[in-house]
Amino acid sequence: MGFNELIGDLDHSASVQAAGIRRGYGGPPARTVSVRSGLTRLRCASLLKPLYAWVSAARIADDARWRRHAEPAVVISSNADTLNLWLAVGPRVILDDLRERTGVSWATPNGDPSRFGSVEVAAEEVAVAYAALAQAAAAGDPIAETVLGWMGDVDAGQAFGAREAARAPQAAVKCGWYGAPDETCLRTHVVAVLPRGGTKVTVAVAMTALPYIGEHDRETYRDRIAQGLPVESEHEKLAGTLLRGLMATTLTELGHE
Repeated sequence: MGFNELIGDLDHSASVQAAGIRRGYGGPPARTVSVRSGLTRLRCASLLKPLYAWVSAARIADDARWRRHAEPAVVISSNADTLNLWLAVGPRVILDDLRERTGVSWATPNGDPSRFGSVEVAAEEVAVAYAALAQAAAAGDPIAETVLGWMGDVDAGQAFGAREAARAPQAAVKCGWYGAPDETCLRTHVVAVLPRGGTKVTVAVAMTALPYIGEHDRETYRDRIAQGLPVESEHEKLAGTLLRGLMATTLTELGHE
């Protein structure tokens, strides 16, 4: 199935992005693919958590403390632990360090800078940043290796079938899901990193913000969030099939085998 079939019938208020990159020394020329419908930039806080963990390690002298917060931020998408890293190092420092390492520039959110989840990104930027992370790991960066290893530990219950869509059981993945009280959509997103030997790497990203406007459903969702109950099943029901389709199509367009 192509991108047109996947997004052609979406509600006009939906926003969807997908992007992929394949590159590496000794392989074919770098190849990229992307598609976008709706907003130019989306909030996808959880996709950035492994990147925040990567660059914050050099800024936190106590390695044990860094690991205590970085690992759950990546493996179980802990907001509290991500916030600890974000505030301990400082949002501007983290984003500046990411720009230096990846070439991707992201801005601190408007208003309260402690809201790490308000950083807005494009799928192409996320793909480029993760390609840099993966190639750093391939070149022997121990922190990058550790972070990718944690992404490999992300449980299937939080992966929305990304590994199956990529036909890569050992893929390093990170997913995220949220619907803010002031939004009429649910945001669900995923990144998968597939090393191909040496410094060759393939990255696929899918990001969605889909309408969730039934008043009863939204109220029930907000109640579950307030009680700390899981809501992944709602995101799976709304976006799971689309996410997997976007991932699979991106990888096909990249020529990934």
